[in-house]
Amino acid sequence: MALSHDKNRIDFATYAPKHFLWSLNGKVGTITLNRPERKNPLTFESYAELRDTFRELCYADAVKTVVITGSGGNFCSGGDVHEIIGPLVRMQEAGDMGGLMDFTRMTGDLVKAMRACPQVIISAIDGICAGAGAILAMASDLRVGTAASKVAFLFTRVGLAGADMGACNMLPRIIGSGRAAELLYTGRAMDGAEAERWGFYNRLAEPDAVLAEAQKLAASLADGPTFGHAMTKRCIHQEWNMGIDEAIEAEAQAQAICMQTKDFGRAYHAFVAKQRPVFAGD
Repeated sequence: MALSHDKNRIDFATYAPKHFLWSLNGKVGTITLNRPERKNPLTFESYAELRDTFRELCYADAVKTVVITGSGGNFCSGGDVHEIIGPLVRMQEAGDMGGLMDFTRMTGDLVKAMRACPQVIISAIDGICAGAGAILAMASDLRVGTAASKVAFLFTRVGLAGADMGACNMLPRIIGSGRAAELLYTGRAMDGAEAERWGFYNRLAEPDAVLAEAQKLAASLADGPTFGHAMTKRCIHQEWNMGIDEAIEAEAQAQAICMQTKDFGRAYHAFVAKQRPVFAGD
């Protein structure tokens, strides 16, 4: 589907992407990577379609939160060896630096699109979560995993840098610089218990319940003040590059904007009436 910012914009109620599955249940959208026979690897085409989907979600008022998962008991095994790694090696052998840069910038644009879209993104992770799959999990706002899952930023194991798609910037902020350095230098896998202990996972669930747990969390956030959530996400992302004084001023402006929303008034009137507020995201 051609994406644009006019009447041809995606209708997420009927969206049928070519390279992964999409479903919308109430206000929660779910992306399912669906190549289970290969542990759900990414291709050039699925990278691009995911990037374009997250860019378009900026305009999807009916979608309040997004869950990413994989089918067949695995999250994502990274870039497809035959459909991505092989062609990249051929580019390298041909001296095609421009083609290599086009690819690495395109993959980085997926992470940028995930961070820029206002919806909270939750990854539901079981089985293998490696390479670009680990990056998808890292770029999400929240992560629900299983004890048996394996997360590996394995770029150095294929002769590359651990610096990929923002990993050297984002991963240390999630789990700390020493732990991130170990994972990025060695490419080793961490199991679910370690991922939770280190703060990569927000919580653990059983394999048969991990998707439902992530969707339950997504639904609870979708019923909250979603304009406020979007502002929180923007501030978390933007304030990485700020000093404390600049961050305090940015949050003063953000909070003043949120105080103009109807949800702010709804919360007050519900408190006065000793009722639970019903938010609408406006």
